[in-house]
Amino acid sequence: MTVSDLMPIGTFARIVGLTASALRFYDDAGVLRPDHVDAQTEYRFYSDAQVAAAQRLRELRELGMPLSDVSRFFAAESASDSTESLRLLNDHLRRVSAENARLQHVAARLSESLQSEASTSLCTLSGPVFAAAVDQLLATTADDPDFPVLNGVRLSIEPDALTLAATDRYRFTSRTLVPSRSAGTTWAGTVSGHALRTAVSAIRRSPTVTLEAGDDVLRVVLDDGTMSQCTLIDEPFPDTSDFFSSLPTAVHHCMVDRRQLLQTMERQAPDKVGLRLSASGVRVLHPADSVDIDGTGDGSELTLWFELTTLHPAVANALGNDLILDVTASDQPVVLRSADDGDFTTVLMPCQAPPTDTDRNRPP
Repeated sequence: MTVSDLMPIGTFARIVGLTASALRFYDDAGVLRPDHVDAQTEYRFYSDAQVAAAQRLRELRELGMPLSDVSRFFAAESASDSTESLRLLNDHLRRVSAENARLQHVAARLSESLQSEASTSLCTLSGPVFAAAVDQLLATTADDPDFPVLNGVRLSIEPDALTLAATDRYRFTSRTLVPSRSAGTTWAGTVSGHALRTAVSAIRRSPTVTLEAGDDVLRVVLDDGTMSQCTLIDEPFPDTSDFFSSLPTAVHHCMVDRRQLLQTMERQAPDKVGLRLSASGVRVLHPADSVDIDGTGDGSELTLWFELTTLHPAVANALGNDLILDVTASDQPVVLRSADDGDFTTVLMPCQAPPTDTDRNRPP
């Protein structure tokens, strides 16, 4: 056979399912020598007759057989000693089985130790619904090294309800869910927003999830038994019930069209957005324009201004298309609720009107 009848290492590697670097390694280890090596270029060439041996080598390595046993296996095959080849293979498989059994034992022991770490079952609920609520609340979190709690989502669990809350100091958002099964336990903790962001994609794909509380973690157990451990933030979080009870009583109520409000904000993208509420409807005010949108008021005339970064996320993450604004005054917190699902609530802080808004503040 001439060199022209041989295969270069790259071609041979593709045929046998090994990499060229692996073939060089096996050559240097003396396990699979090339048929020919060019004296000048040191290029390796292989013959068709070596394909079967290379494929057998790949299979043995996939089983994890060490090279010393691979060499003995090939020596037995060369001597047509199938009994020895089979003995070497079976001995290796017994070692692999024993190692797998040992690892399974270690994993089971570790799993037991984790489960026994003061784990308390809290409730079970729909994975997609819980993931959607987490997404909504994460939009209200903020990264502030001086106030780590602003990155967290507060979970408060009662026997019949799970309430999520978050704040970035300019907004305060709350969402309540009804579990499909409750352990009858009362629990509260502030869960790391970073940990929830990592876990939420898997949560969304699980039909149900079970929440369990550890000493310093919230465990989210998926349907397939896998678990996401979300660390807790050990800092005080504002009490949700006290916060809402401390808000001034709303004296104005207005309903706005969520879709139109979003489109208007996104089309102009101003730094500040004004809402002019009156008996005739709602007007959205921008620094250079104003747009009437669908809405109803209670007859009061009032203008509210918000930072775009405060109003847009609150509206974008609200539920349904009809939103209700509960207003006390232009300089007091405004409560935004979903008319279709009243368990989602956001409290927004208005801002000062821009200095050039005089003309555009006239009633529609």
